[in-house]
Amino acid sequence: MLSYSSTENATYIAPMDMAKEIIRLPLHWAAAAAIATVLWYAFLLLLRRRSSSPRLPPGPTGLPVVGSLPFLDPELHTFFARLAGTHGPTYSLRLGSKLGVVVSSPAAAREVLRDNDAVFANRDVLAVAHVIAYGASDIVWTPSGPTWRMLRRVCVREMLSSSSLDAVYHLRRREVRSTVNHLFSSAGKPVDIGAQVFLSVLNVITSMLWGGTVESGAERSTVGGEFRELVGEITELLGVPNVSDFFPALQRFDLQGVVKKMKVLLERFDRIFASIIDQRRSAGDGGGKDFLDHMLRLEREEADTATPFTMTHVKALLMDMVVGGTDTTSNTIEFAMAEMMNKPETIKRVQEELDQVVGRDNIVEESHIPKLHYLSLVIKEVLRLHPALPLLVPHCPSSTSTIGGYTIPQGSRVFVNVWAIHRDPSIWQNPLEFKPERFSSTESKWDYNGGGDFTYFPFGSGRRICAGISMAERMTAYSLASLLHSFDWKLQEGAVLDLEEKFGIVLKKAKPLVAIPTPRLANLDLYS
Repeated sequence: MLSYSSTENATYIAPMDMAKEIIRLPLHWAAAAAIATVLWYAFLLLLRRRSSSPRLPPGPTGLPVVGSLPFLDPELHTFFARLAGTHGPTYSLRLGSKLGVVVSSPAAAREVLRDNDAVFANRDVLAVAHVIAYGASDIVWTPSGPTWRMLRRVCVREMLSSSSLDAVYHLRRREVRSTVNHLFSSAGKPVDIGAQVFLSVLNVITSMLWGGTVESGAERSTVGGEFRELVGEITELLGVPNVSDFFPALQRFDLQGVVKKMKVLLERFDRIFASIIDQRRSAGDGGGKDFLDHMLRLEREEADTATPFTMTHVKALLMDMVVGGTDTTSNTIEFAMAEMMNKPETIKRVQEELDQVVGRDNIVEESHIPKLHYLSLVIKEVLRLHPALPLLVPHCPSSTSTIGGYTIPQGSRVFVNVWAIHRDPSIWQNPLEFKPERFSSTESKWDYNGGGDFTYFPFGSGRRICAGISMAERMTAYSLASLLHSFDWKLQEGAVLDLEEKFGIVLKKAKPLVAIPTPRLANLDLYS
């Protein structure tokens, strides 16, 4: 007779007893029994492996071959947030031949961005990103490693450190005052706030990069609008779901034409960069006057090092600064103005604070900013509701890892939905309400460095945290303080204020904020 052994999970035939019984059977029955035995133990082995290895995160089933691609909503941040309500805070969805994983809880975000930071430090480079970043040669898309560390060191140390930013305060002051002067000349007329702030930020950045500005004076609005549209097209293409990214075998066909469009945009910027670089080289050694001088010197001196700094890196970093530093900051300022105009008592509180700290017979300086505590709360609240990159830049694990008890395979595209975490009602009371005061009781807890309990990290966290936090923080606070100190603001008659968002890789207002400035300072010389 066959003997049985019992375990907690199943009753199985002991191997030795099975072997003895097979020997006594006719040949064809013995063969069948042997096959059955092998299958049985293979099945048990499979069960054991499945029980010892975490499974993939749950998620929508999708369709054969294409997975969930046909169901993607262009507003990915809200679409992913809705799926989290069904499938949980860590879920997966098949996107063609790629596995997408979406993380929507502080605990899972901490595992990705801190606990397993080294594993998740790489990017799944988009086809359009490969184009606009000169072959993924910039800070954002370059794989984690010696080249990326070299690029970040060059960028942060020479341009974005506190001391470097202090040294070019006069550039920020000049451009902010120029914006105030332009708005004064437009008093009583509707102006596109986002476009004006965009040009101000762009001129600050180009002044820091190569000592020049894009435009000012009578053509300011036109040129600012054109550049903003150009940068907006780039960030929008970076957020478009592209078949080439989900089926790499089809990449050469560019079925949606998005790579072709991005190449056109790259050519426009590349002509600008090439012209500026040629002029600077013709002029000889600039003596380190600006960031471009420094990069060109590095390009000469480090050409033969183990990690060379090349002309491709020069252009890629210029692109990072011009595209990454402009749209994000101007969009944040535009959202801030819209949220405050939608809740006028917040503007009143900011202006009362400005009158107390700066006074009506003075102009705002950056030295006033640390004393503007309520303005700081406003900015934090705006970045909670409208983080500049709502899904951050997607991460890509360099090896298979475990997040939240689930297996995240190597090469997956991992989205951290900071937008959803910032609006989670289990974390934030009345999360959809614009309420700067929510940060006041524990203001020191809410910084921009991506640490803490991962309930608030608008600039990301870990080694791939945004390199331009200090620049964004200074420019946002200084610009907002100047706009609200110098002017009262109202909508055009009959206009309706909306706060609808539009998703790209960068979050922006769906409709531009157009408002009318009215000077509030008695001394008109302060607008010069």
